[in-house]
Amino acid sequence: MDIDKYILSSLEKRRDSFKVLIEDNALIDKIRHLIMLICEAYRCHKKVLLFGNGGSAAQAQHFAAELIGRFKRERKALKAIALTTDTSVLTALGNDYGFEKIFSRQLEALVDKEDIAIGLSTSGNSPDVLEGIKTAKSSGAETIGFTGSKRNKLEEIVDINIAVPSQDTPEIQEFHLLIGHLVCELVEKNLFE
Repeated sequence: MDIDKYILSSLEKRRDSFKVLIEDNALIDKIRHLIMLICEAYRCHKKVLLFGNGGSAAQAQHFAAELIGRFKRERKALKAIALTTDTSVLTALGNDYGFEKIFSRQLEALVDKEDIAIGLSTSGNSPDVLEGIKTAKSSGAETIGFTGSKRNKLEEIVDINIAVPSQDTPEIQEFHLLIGHLVCELVEKNLFE
């Protein structure tokens, strides 16, 4: 295997994927809408709740940390909760209610009307993320999905689905991170400039 050729090929593939993302006006509109929803929620003293599995759990935590701490500027902390961080809650709910209820039970306790609930799932078919979104929606929260481009159940139930133009899990996660950073940066600019 020629490692240099593989690296260049991989970077070229990502460049082509990013070009597709940049040219997707419908996706750009959804991202803009998401940013405005989050800004309005924060102006109304609401919060953002994020959740997902595996790499998506890590991304939910990262997104919440950027909102609570800072992305690029010193500012007031923003209310954000990653539902994947409390191992006692996760294991108790998984044991007592089943894994598919780990997010819905937390949202039942934490989500308020007009909060923002963001479920990340590269496949868009994770049962626990789907149940969480259903609970958030029934509580009057705005629901957002972050998925890949393959048809999925999450896109059918969320208010906005950020479906990135890929079916490759690592690439979907890269797009989710990029979009999460973009959202954090523009929320900061909108609220604190």
